[in-house]
Amino acid sequence: MARIAGVNIPTNKRVVIALQYIHGIGSRKAQEICEKVNIAAPRRVNELTDAEVLKVREVIDRDYLVEGDLRRDVAMNVKRLMDLGCYRGLRHRRGLPVRGQRTHTNARTRKGPAKAIAGKKK
Repeated sequence: MARIAGVNIPTNKRVVIALQYIHGIGSRKAQEICEKVNIAAPRRVNELTDAEVLKVREVIDRDYLVEGDLRRDVAMNVKRLMDLGCYRGLRHRRGLPVRGQRTHTNARTRKGPAKAIAGKKK
């Protein structure tokens, strides 16, 4: 099992798919990494040599922000918005949708389960 950026990537999957198990790497970045390291598309992780795994690890460490560093960066951006007290920061603080979605109905993912209101029934 190959360990890249602190994540055990699955061995029986293709390299392009397996790299997507790392937080911060999607399909496009996985393809770019494979092109930089010259790994063919149909190759699987268990077919990689130790040198190729090391090259992949070096490319990711050098060129991409992934896993803990990315999570910390995103958390700091949200915290900065909240500290500024801007509209987006207030929405984050209250646990409401940030990007202009309606909240009269829907928005249950951000607001959580519906709470009953006493005397509301007509």
